[in-house]
Amino acid sequence: MLRAVTCTIVLFLLLTSVNAQLKPGYDKAESKELIKVNFRFAEKADSLGFPAPERFTLSYRSPITGTDNCWDFWEDKAGTGLISIRGTTGSANSWLSNFYTAMVPATGYMKLTEADTFYYDLAKDPKAAVHVGWLFSTGCLMKDIAPKLEAFIASGKRDLLVTGHSQGGAIAYLLTAHLRSLQAQGKLPADLRIKTYCSAAPKPGNLFFAYHYESITRDWAYNTINAADWVPETPFSVQTINDLNCTNPITDAKSSMGGLPFFARIVVKRTFNRLDRPTRRSQRRFEKTSKKVGKILGKSLPGYEEPETAPTAAYVRCGTFVTMLPDAAYYAKFPDDSNNKFEHHMLLPYLYLMEKL
Repeated sequence: MLRAVTCTIVLFLLLTSVNAQLKPGYDKAESKELIKVNFRFAEKADSLGFPAPERFTLSYRSPITGTDNCWDFWEDKAGTGLISIRGTTGSANSWLSNFYTAMVPATGYMKLTEADTFYYDLAKDPKAAVHVGWLFSTGCLMKDIAPKLEAFIASGKRDLLVTGHSQGGAIAYLLTAHLRSLQAQGKLPADLRIKTYCSAAPKPGNLFFAYHYESITRDWAYNTINAADWVPETPFSVQTINDLNCTNPITDAKSSMGGLPFFARIVVKRTFNRLDRPTRRSQRRFEKTSKKVGKILGKSLPGYEEPETAPTAAYVRCGTFVTMLPDAAYYAKFPDDSNNKFEHHMLLPYLYLMEKL
């Protein structure tokens, strides 16, 4: 009898352990729980009618760092860890970080302060580039995340969720790429399961970063968006012929025009220039404006040195999207409101649409 009871207990523990493991694929219940976690950063979240998380319990809140950035660490009873990244706040630096839209190569280093340098390898493709403002925030947060993550791993736990809403989602993209890079380098355990749920996240980088991110996170990373929300449409993007892969018929189009008849060549070249030159000018202006924002931001960040930027502004959506389409019933409950620019960006509209998934 005792032996049978012992076997039953062992079987139960084994099944519980297996069931506790993170699994690939989008899980609506998981996603809903994490977006509730993200909105715990809001002051007076309860009085605003934001439902509290049910599965996870807060165990740590970081000090403020970088451009008014903050992160939480949560755990559930099964030992699953959760890194939650705070989104944009009302501070000037937090918004400047959003507008600091120059791109930098996805591999390199950034001097955060006189004493701290952030080394990163977010994508192998040398054409991959990411948003410099959010990369800075990622580096600042990682300094505090690293020791907590080491302690979590040392305890034998291997299930880690990463989440963030809005700007927090953009940083979660870059943090996920960084953690997976550390894992590939052997600096994090190979059996650490990392699963990411962004929500309402904007575009974190260019197409070549997106290609890499999607290849390393397939079935393990998602961005849930409300199609009425304007935030995932940002930052603005400018694509030039230089943003294409090297082997293409467009970059060297002018040289191939030489075989055309004289008047046809004149017309085709003129048409090509009308399409090509405006995008190049826009890209240069985009980069110049962003650098001005960087200088303004740098004045409030002692020791920060702006890294060499990449000559691109071709932002694209990244990762696997779970797109929620509002219908008439949604707009009856959450109508467009010119006085509330974030009407479709908040927790309750997202939860409403998630119930319909």
